Formats: sequence, C-alpha cells, structure tokens
Amino acid sequence: MDRRKRFPVLASAISAALISSSAAMANPDLPPAPTTSRAGSSAPAHLTEAAKIQALISSIEQLKGAVFIRNGSEYDSAKAAAHLRRKLGYAGSKVKTAEQFIDYLATGSSMSGKPYRIRFADGHSVESAVYFRERLRQLEAPAAQKTAKG
Repeated sequence: MDRRKRFPVLASAISAALISSSAAMANPDLPPAPTTSRAGSSAPAHLTEAAKIQALISSIEQLKGAVFIRNGSEYDSAKAAAHLRRKLGYAGSKVKTAEQFIDYLATGSSMSGKPYRIRFADGHSVESAVYFRERLRQLEAPAAQKTAKG
C-alpha cells in the first residue's frame, strides 16, 4: 500500500514542506509559503526525524534541472535520491536524526572523502551540506517559531 494513503497527515506535511522549500529555491526573495496542520492552523504538523530525512531526500528528487555531483560524476535528481536512500538503508539504525543523515550520509563520499555538490538549473552550485542544512532549517523553522511563541 502506498505510504501516502497509510499516512495522509505525514504525507501532507511533507508535501507542504517540499512545496515551500521548492518555492524558496526557485525564488529566495519570496517569503516561505504557509503550511497547515491537520487542525488547519498556520503551524505545520510535527515531523519526526525519519520524516525530516525523507523530506530532505525528496527535496533533492524534486529539484528540476539540478545535477548532483558525486566523485566527479554527474547524476540527475532521481539517481541522487536513490543513492541517498541506499546509503540510508545501509546505515540502518545508526542514523537516527536528520542532522546525522546530513553529517554522515548526505554531504560526501565515504569512499573518496570528496564532498557532494549540487548544481542547480540556473547554473550556480553549492556543497550538498549547505543545501541540506538550509532545507532542514526550513523544515524545523515553523516548529521552532511555535515553540518560541507558545
């Protein structure tokens, strides 16, 4: 069964986060798009660490025209996401948080030690660590704002 059907609240929270992060990447001058929780408030539903990791991987997968550079070779976004999912599968329970995912799996080659890079459709590129940390900050920002207000 499709996970989106089994976990509709999680799927909608991740989709909203991805839409927001995709819009921010396309035009960083725009404010982040509002997201809604199940109750319809402006704060997103709480994301587990596993959901954050999956949202980070999905954010790469949905980058249109981007190239993931690993060990000097270029890969499209679907292959990059598949590679990160494979690495996550190999890591198993050793990676428990989104920060660990970024630090240990998503920022460089364990074989060569070379950092991964992402070249966007507009031609600019960044190390994947920069990209993933910004995406994670965006995923966690609404929760941090709610905590500060509450």
